Amino acid sequence: MTVERKRVLSGMRPTGRLHLGNLHGALDNWLKLQEEYDCFFFVADWHALTTDYATPQQIKEYTWDMITDWLSVGLDPKKSTIFIQSEIQDHAELYLLLGMITPVPWLERNPTYKEQQQQLKNKDLSTYGFLGYPVLQAADIIIYRAHGVPVGKDQLPHIELTREIVRRFHHLYGHKIFPEPEALLTEFPTLPGTDGRKMSKSYNNCVYITEPVESVHQKIMTMVTDPQRKRRKDPGDPSVCPVFEFHKIYSTDDEREEIVKGCRTAGIGCVDCKKMLLRHIDEFLDPIREKKKYYMDNMMEVHEIIIDGIDRAKKETAMTMEMVREAVGMAPFSGSN
Repeated sequence: MTVERKRVLSGMRPTGRLHLGNLHGALDNWLKLQEEYDCFFFVADWHALTTDYATPQQIKEYTWDMITDWLSVGLDPKKSTIFIQSEIQDHAELYLLLGMITPVPWLERNPTYKEQQQQLKNKDLSTYGFLGYPVLQAADIIIYRAHGVPVGKDQLPHIELTREIVRRFHHLYGHKIFPEPEALLTEFPTLPGTDGRKMSKSYNNCVYITEPVESVHQKIMTMVTDPQRKRRKDPGDPSVCPVFEFHKIYSTDDEREEIVKGCRTAGIGCVDCKKMLLRHIDEFLDPIREKKKYYMDNMMEVHEIIIDGIDRAKKETAMTMEMVREAVGMAPFSGSN
């Protein structure tokens, strides 16, 4: 007897090239999830419009670049359904219907709403779309009747809001259609960027997944280290060195032990430490670069993967929306009476 897998959904906004922070903060987890769950992974291009509505020209380019990155790191279309959000119109219909029942105070209390307004002061975020994007996010999740959503702690309020919307829908219409999705709480490692701050495209401090070797080397070799270690003979502290955060991911236990000892006694210099790291990063990224080149040279294959993913996604959303329309009294007009 086959046990049906629980379903997981997650997505990313196409706002630029993917970097190592994206890889180890989310994609590594997706690769594990696709082995255990029925996974739906999507390009959240409508979500990109919530903040980049005035400059949408690059969203399409970023979409395909991101999809080829996903495939290059090992996301498997035979194990996961991969698709583009805006190709599934049912998302928009469910978003509309959920918007009818979601109280505005639920959206205004969302901590991310105020945080992003403060962080992105160069953009006008006083829009209905930005206020309501958690409702679109809820629609994205429940239209696939997903049981779980991989998130970090900062996203927990979004999942709780989705659960509240599900309970309100069931209470109002008396039809239990959706599971209440659980947060699959994941401790995403936060990689520092080349300047020591969190790796982020907005800080222009990223090392990108498929960046050329020479560029990666230049960035790592000029990356900030322990600010107290100004000369080669000065002892350092790996616990405050951004480069050591990379060693935690790429280097062996013995190497990390060697680095800690050498750094604290000034037995090795920062250049030596970085060269050791680069050997491992090259070994890790070279196969990904090769796969990226393959997919960029064979975009028809990538398009077929996405067409198949869209078809699979549409079958699921069609089943959901049939039940939703019936529940809210919006079943299609048959013309028979």
